[in-house]
Amino acid sequence: MSVIASTLSPLLAANTVTLALIFDRDFTQMALLTGYHLCGVGAAGFIFVASARIWGKRHLYLLGTVLIIVSSAWGGAAATNYASLLWARVIQGVGLAPFEALVNASVGDLYHVHERGTRMALSNLALFGGAFFTPVLVGKITQTVGWQWSFYLVAIFAGVMLPLIFLFVPETAYNRPGNACVEALNHGDRQRLNENYELPAVSGSDARSTPNHSDPTSFEKPDYHSNKDEASPAYPDIANGTHPPSKATFVQSLAAFNGRKSNENFFKLLLRPFPLFFHPAVFWACLIQGTLIGWTVMIGVVLAAIFLGPPLWFDEVETGYMYAGPFVGAIIGFIVSGLLADWSTKFMIKRNKGVYEPEFRIVLVAVQLVFGCAGLYGFGVTAQHVKKYGWFVPDMFFAFEVGGMVLGAVASALYIVDAHPLA
Repeated sequence: MSVIASTLSPLLAANTVTLALIFDRDFTQMALLTGYHLCGVGAAGFIFVASARIWGKRHLYLLGTVLIIVSSAWGGAAATNYASLLWARVIQGVGLAPFEALVNASVGDLYHVHERGTRMALSNLALFGGAFFTPVLVGKITQTVGWQWSFYLVAIFAGVMLPLIFLFVPETAYNRPGNACVEALNHGDRQRLNENYELPAVSGSDARSTPNHSDPTSFEKPDYHSNKDEASPAYPDIANGTHPPSKATFVQSLAAFNGRKSNENFFKLLLRPFPLFFHPAVFWACLIQGTLIGWTVMIGVVLAAIFLGPPLWFDEVETGYMYAGPFVGAIIGFIVSGLLADWSTKFMIKRNKGVYEPEFRIVLVAVQLVFGCAGLYGFGVTAQHVKKYGWFVPDMFFAFEVGGMVLGAVASALYIVDAHPLA
């Protein structure tokens, strides 16, 4: 469903100029259809993230899918009513918000630290790859059957996905005690855990080449229950042999809600993102992701204006094909981040004597710097002189920029999920 949802933001990228003629509006007003859509994504994100923290993510995935179906059918039926299409785009943004904001958190719920790199890269490929492949199809759809069918097809595919999400996407959030989250333990808690529980010995002749089992942040899972009869005030649930609740049945997993995941106040969580912007890690992640995402949106908006006019005179189909380059760039970014994310982390864990630190994820930003900056600068220079460089060179640099964006999104998401698992 993330792939379907990712098609919404660039849905009008290839045919902006064509729609401006149909609706008798200027280019800026048509670009605002995407701008207000993104405002809907951002505004709904505050509410949905707070709701997910308290009641889990499943109900939001279901709600988002329903909103996408309704708003997409609405957008296709808007005819030449600009205000109606504008509000349909805003509601589409609200429906998109859970898939933009919560998929990476779901990856953190489902996988251990050393398993997240490739999965996080795959989830970002679904979001960004789908976004950049969409205009390739939309241009052809607009020319063949009309722009309305770009909305209707989204509604149809989302409708097909709704029963699949209902049946096969259970809740991933789990209301566990805070001391059960090893990633969130402070140094004193880790020492008490090591003192109270006998950990398995390190096998092999070179202890430096294997994870350090004396630190619970290592990749190998220690046997905390091997000495569970020994009292531990810091970990009463482990010391007393408390077992987790039984696994929910399939029928129980179909419920949209299955209890609170946090006792925190909803309104406090709703306002929490504002002070979090001043947290260095969050501010850094926003800059790493937001800067290149913002430039990517800007390129998508102006691309039609650059190539639909002189000197190349592209139509909407050829303009849509220009997004094949960014799609390839997203795949390259996925491959590079998938290969480097977990490999580089494991390499640095060995160099750090078996101790994992979330800051190891930041290494990917160096690769993002090369791809992203080269892509932005190259696109700006070549797009200004398309008569000299043609269409291929700007498209190539657009691909570099998108590859850098994917690398930055993976790096920042992995760091935030690993460094602040309870945030």
